[in-house]
Amino acid sequence: MSSIPTELLPDTRRALVHRLATGQVQGRAPSVVAAVVRDGRPVWVDGWGTVDGRVPDGDVQYRIGSITKTFVAVLVLRLRDEGRLALTDPLAEYLPGTVAGEVTIGALLAHTAGLVAEAPGPWWERTPGTLRPELPDVLGNDPRVHPAGQRHHYSNPGYALLGALVERLRGQAWGEVLRREVLEPLGMSRTTLLPVAPHATGWAVHPWADVLQAEPAVDTGLMAPAGQLWSTATDLARFAAFLVDGDERVLHPDTVAQMRAPASPPEAKDWDHGYGLGMQLLRRDGRLLAGHTGSMPGFVATVWVSPEDSLGAVVLSNVTSGLAVGSLTADLLRTVAEREPRIPAPWRPLPSVEPQLLEIAGPWYWGPAPHVLRPLADGFLELGPVSGGGRGTRLRPTGDGSWEGLSGYFAGERLRVQRDASGAVSHLDLGTFIFTRQPYHPEGPVPGGVDPAGWRAG
Repeated sequence: MSSIPTELLPDTRRALVHRLATGQVQGRAPSVVAAVVRDGRPVWVDGWGTVDGRVPDGDVQYRIGSITKTFVAVLVLRLRDEGRLALTDPLAEYLPGTVAGEVTIGALLAHTAGLVAEAPGPWWERTPGTLRPELPDVLGNDPRVHPAGQRHHYSNPGYALLGALVERLRGQAWGEVLRREVLEPLGMSRTTLLPVAPHATGWAVHPWADVLQAEPAVDTGLMAPAGQLWSTATDLARFAAFLVDGDERVLHPDTVAQMRAPASPPEAKDWDHGYGLGMQLLRRDGRLLAGHTGSMPGFVATVWVSPEDSLGAVVLSNVTSGLAVGSLTADLLRTVAEREPRIPAPWRPLPSVEPQLLEIAGPWYWGPAPHVLRPLADGFLELGPVSGGGRGTRLRPTGDGSWEGLSGYFAGERLRVQRDASGAVSHLDLGTFIFTRQPYHPEGPVPGGVDPAGWRAG
């Protein structure tokens, strides 16, 4: 019986090493380390250049900058999934006393709150957090630069507020909450707020000469949720696998999928980039990638995932600028995806299914448009048009006999099964969209009624 290969082919591995090496040379980076994840497990980890005289491996820490924001978003969405907050809630409901209390939690996650990009005062990435000891110090007196919801405007102080929100609701430092709720369940023991050896030193490379200057590595204090974390290629490979498949111990896969969905408008002339909830989005080589880039003085990093290919890639480097780490990471993904296309897992029947789900499975019609409703695992449903176009959605059970749409036009809408006087299923109601077993069923509750003449030849 054939099985899916778990290791990369030799030619693929050589192509990855070649791209990593040329990136390190052309970017004049002291070192770079990368990893590729396929089907939930790392299949390649390698380094180029040196850290303390040795080629770095997957255990060497680098600062990961704004990838930290994705971790903070996970903590906030855990609170949302527990019912502790809603993304539409204003920040002041849980964190009173800030000058940005009217902005919503969801807007902070998606960078649509209209807040300033940076904290006031000297550049927070190169100065100690003791210069900003209180939350007002990271916002200033007038932090609004755009009306809320009007546009995507990246805000580092916005994520400082989200970190403070986590601390307020959990009653514990956000870094400790992160360790307990995310890092330990995912096995990320080498991801920390402060560096733990072995770790790389951050360097600036002179623009016109091959010489180095060390960069400061400060504790940014209250701004830490915007970019403080240190991690390794091996740890971030585990995180990449989580960003593809989720993990019930941390976040349900559907919540992770929500993080990857666009939540803010792109610039009018730039439709290849976007932002979800704590995740950047990139359309590259015909694929929609999700993840985050990161930079701090002396370091750049990126994690991109392609859920459709079940692939993830990570690149870490200890250079301030010059290395196009986002493009390098995307190229590693493309190399594997094109050379070794994903082999689907074997089809298997559901382990169990409720009889009432079988009762509603099969063809349904919205007007004359045929759709199919299929039961999935864990009581979920999938509704989609037969033609492949039009409106479809995945739905989760709500516990009251209805299902909630999770994607597309019907996201957040309720599907309810309607029965006639005898108890037989008569139709489905999905956010007022009526689905019947026959197209324009003459006895169905079709909005506006059905022509009494019925179907006729032209």
